[in-house]
Amino acid sequence: MRVIRKYANRRLYDTEQSRYVTLEDLRSLVLAEEVFKVEDAKSGEDLTRTILLTIIIEQEQGDGDAEIFSNELLEQFIRIYAMAKPLPLAGYLEQGTRLMMEQQHRMQEQWSQAIRHSPMEMMREVAEENLRFWQQAMGTGMAGSKGPAHPEAAAPSDDDETPNEDDRP
Repeated sequence: MRVIRKYANRRLYDTEQSRYVTLEDLRSLVLAEEVFKVEDAKSGEDLTRTILLTIIIEQEQGDGDAEIFSNELLEQFIRIYAMAKPLPLAGYLEQGTRLMMEQQHRMQEQWSQAIRHSPMEMMREVAEENLRFWQQAMGTGMAGSKGPAHPEAAAPSDDDETPNEDDRP
């Protein structure tokens, strides 16, 4: 597990890379699903939750369109903490969020499939498939051929036994 040490001057030090990091660096680790632990440099106390909450606060304040925690939701969380016996909300939220993320991932995959197979692309594929079918059915086997496979078959030769208009009785 990657260890990040937090010093009294509020700086975060990545012990694996031997360098100071920012909250944005830690956010990137979360997005990359890399496991890490933030600990106080002096006491060794686990500060991971506090740092993760700080990252969330920065995201909530930074982009107004990406707000997840409305005032009402935050007030409800505070009320849950004030209950004599708080609800087991953590497990429920974790499962619900995991399910939502899985569904989002599936939907993104389906959209990428749909974009990859746009109506025009699908029509082109169907047309190519039809062309191959008719070429095989006609015995041409020539991709992209517009006429018969054997040009001599298109017009009768002088050796054909088919009489022309002048030879008919």
